[in-house]
Amino acid sequence: AGDPADTGRATREHPFRGSPAESWAEGADGIEVPEARALSGRSADDVAFALRRTKELLVAANLDPGVLRGGRPDEALAVLDPKQPKLLSGLRRSLRDPDEEHDPLLLFTRFDPAEVRPAGDVVKVRGRMRATAGEPGVVKVGADYTFVYPLVRAGDPDGPVARVIVRRELTLTLNDPAVWDVTEGRLLLEKYYAEHNNTDCGVDDGYLHPGFADGAPDGERPTGPAVDPYDTSVPLTPDGSCGRVTRT
Repeated sequence: AGDPADTGRATREHPFRGSPAESWAEGADGIEVPEARALSGRSADDVAFALRRTKELLVAANLDPGVLRGGRPDEALAVLDPKQPKLLSGLRRSLRDPDEEHDPLLLFTRFDPAEVRPAGDVVKVRGRMRATAGEPGVVKVGADYTFVYPLVRAGDPDGPVARVIVRRELTLTLNDPAVWDVTEGRLLLEKYYAEHNNTDCGVDDGYLHPGFADGAPDGERPTGPAVDPYDTSVPLTPDGSCGRVTRT
C-alpha cells in the first residue's frame, strides 16, 4: 500500500514518534521463540530447532543490514531446503532479475541504497510464532510479524523521515528425514504472504520505495481501500491490492 496519510512528527532522532511501534521491541528481540514441546512424533528439541530456525530466517530476511541495503540474503536462503522443488531457484531468480512474476519482496525486505538509508539503527518488530503438529513426523511453525522501518532519503539525511511497515505471514515445516525426502536441518516453506505499506505501487525492481509526505510517488497511485498497517486482526490475503495507508 502507498500514499501515507501522515508520518506523524517523526525525526531522525525520534523516528518512531507518532507510531504505535514506538513502544515495540527492537530488532530480533521482537521475535520471541515460544517454549517447545514434543509434537507429531518429534521431540521437544526438534520443535525448538524448528522454532529457532524460523526466527533465524525472519531475522536474516528482514533485519540483516546488508539485506536491507539490497544485498544477497544468503543466511536466510541457508535455512531453506534445497530439495523443495523450484523454491530456491525461484528465489534466486527473483533476486537476480526481479519482475512482476518474480518478486523478492514476498520474502525479503530490501531498499535501494541509492535512494534511501535507515534513519538510525533500529527496526521495530511485533508478532507471534506458534508450533503445531502436521502430518506424522512434521512440525509446522506459523509466524506472523510486522516490521517497521524508518528511512530518510540517501541525499538528504537530515530531511523528512518515512516509515515503511511490512507484515509477513509464513508457515514453515520441519519434516522427519527418516520419513520424508528432505535435507536434515533445513525447513520447507509451505506458504509466505507479505503486505508492504507506505511504498510505491506497481514498481517491480525488487526494492521497496518509501512514500515521503513531501513527495509524489514514482509508481502507481494507490487505488485499493484504506489500510491500517498496524491492524493484524485479519489474516493476510495475497490479492495484489495496493491501498492507501491511514497511518504509518
